[in-house]
Amino acid sequence: MNLLLKKSIVNKQSSITISGSKSETNRALLLKALYPNLELENISHSDDSDVMQEALSSDSMMKDIHHAGTAMRFLTAYFSTREDLEVILTGSSRMKERPIKILVDALHQLGAKIEYIENEGFPPLKIKGKKIIQNKVSLPANISSQYISALLLIAPKLENGLELTLEGEITSIPYIKMTLSLLEEIGVKTSFEENKITVSHADLIEASQLTVESDWSSASYWYSIVALSAIGIKVSLSNYKRNSLQGDSALDEIYKDFGVETIFNKDNSITIEKKSIHNSQFITHNLNNCPDIAQTIAVTCFGLGIGCDLYGLHTLKIKETDRLEALKNELTKLGAEIFVSNESLHLKNSDAINDNVRVKTYQDHRMAMAFTPLALKTNLIIEEANVVSKSYPNFWKDLKAVGFEINEL
Repeated sequence: MNLLLKKSIVNKQSSITISGSKSETNRALLLKALYPNLELENISHSDDSDVMQEALSSDSMMKDIHHAGTAMRFLTAYFSTREDLEVILTGSSRMKERPIKILVDALHQLGAKIEYIENEGFPPLKIKGKKIIQNKVSLPANISSQYISALLLIAPKLENGLELTLEGEITSIPYIKMTLSLLEEIGVKTSFEENKITVSHADLIEASQLTVESDWSSASYWYSIVALSAIGIKVSLSNYKRNSLQGDSALDEIYKDFGVETIFNKDNSITIEKKSIHNSQFITHNLNNCPDIAQTIAVTCFGLGIGCDLYGLHTLKIKETDRLEALKNELTKLGAEIFVSNESLHLKNSDAINDNVRVKTYQDHRMAMAFTPLALKTNLIIEEANVVSKSYPNFWKDLKAVGFEINEL
């Protein structure tokens, strides 16, 4: 499905309900699989969370998680611990190109039985679940936090818990802390001191309910919309915490650069408002702790004519697509002067935005949503627009409700 987005003006004041964080939901779903008495509230309605639920509940030996990278990593660890259960864990053609060797090697250190079916180091995997007794493992600290979280989530059900040593400088600390906070919330004892993480064994848990916070990554597109709008535009978003577990909550501070203020309301909603014209022509941010909002920030900068240097983006190379190259390709079409390395993005400030550009999404939900706010500045076409269902199925419906003019081609 390709969509034509006509140059639009949004309503002066709008309210949007966003479902639970995909990151929190997938962690919570795995914890519920380990502890069936746990009840979950406000879970994500994303494709990723749907395939996670399907894989956990299905009796089929073949578990196809499509494009869901989080599910691939979490389920690799989970099925390794399911005694006497044998599964094939596979996914889309892109998933078969995304590395998993670091996690598999760590699980092998613990005694897991996992084989590669096609290419060494990549899905699909044959996993034979077994009782895991070893409790010490080490990982490079600069890898995707999903590898680390996969091990931490299964740790309380391991015979002797887990002692995980991270070697080097740690990447994406907020996502590791999210996992540990959820474990603590249900009554599992953890510690994180310097580069050593310990999770205690827990047969039973104290909590009976876990409420998932709404997704800050999804909120990022609304921050961009407000930033690219006129002064006075407000959007309220439901179910957000001031002290969020999600690294992407850094949006609150980052978007002050673009004249956007965040108000935390008593009913657990936030109101984001364009309060002033940005006063900077160039910004620099290290997004090591929140790389998923890099695309949104880069496009916001381009739409406002601001240059930027964004660092800490090395994990974007192995996402649904190579997000750095994808950003370079599509922003260049729109008239940007941009350079990317393996871990950074550099955009020159410019006021020129080309009209009627076709934005390729590369089967990446964040490409589709990050570029959409530019429809406040120009007409554009979003290709394969239905890819947003991966994390935010109601995205196009919500945009129409606030005034975006969207037509299917």
